[in-house]
Amino acid sequence: MKIYTRTGDGGTTGLFGGARVAKDHPRIEAYGTVDETNSVVGMVRALLPTDGVDLAHTVLSQVQNDLFVLGADLATPHTAKPVVPRVTDAQVEQLEAWVDACNESLPPLKTFVLPGGHPAAAQLHVARTVCRRAERLVVRAAEREVVGEIGEGAIVYLNRLSDVLFTLALWVNHQLGVKETPWTPEP
Repeated sequence: MKIYTRTGDGGTTGLFGGARVAKDHPRIEAYGTVDETNSVVGMVRALLPTDGVDLAHTVLSQVQNDLFVLGADLATPHTAKPVVPRVTDAQVEQLEAWVDACNESLPPLKTFVLPGGHPAAAQLHVARTVCRRAERLVVRAAEREVVGEIGEGAIVYLNRLSDVLFTLALWVNHQLGVKETPWTPEP
């Protein structure tokens, strides 16, 4: 596979299905930020210790695969051929199950916490904020889309994924014995 094609040298890129759009098209911004989220999740996986956080390894491995599906979903108008896998309700339900599993071992959260702690947990907070940006961009793309509709599942998945990333950050810190830093606003 050739890495460079020169077809984007004029500032356009191809969607799956053949349509060409500007590289700053809302759909491209959306799936580009999903790709960025995936890269940050990869950084988290590189930072995670190999022992004591098996659930985090399992969750993040599946999330990275799901984010590729989501990227393809966003890169392919629903009216286009070929048909690609789409984000499913089952994937969202799995995210919810992981939040519940993490919460079972966490003490109740009684205050806002500052992002930080173990480097992997701190990077999970970065992943969460990038994921929230991706969600906003998908909403914007869905509102402005003219090439083809964007499925609602993408927005729901990203909304739930940010919950997973937040909860997993707390869980990783807890599993590794790192205390959270509570937010203490100035009077």
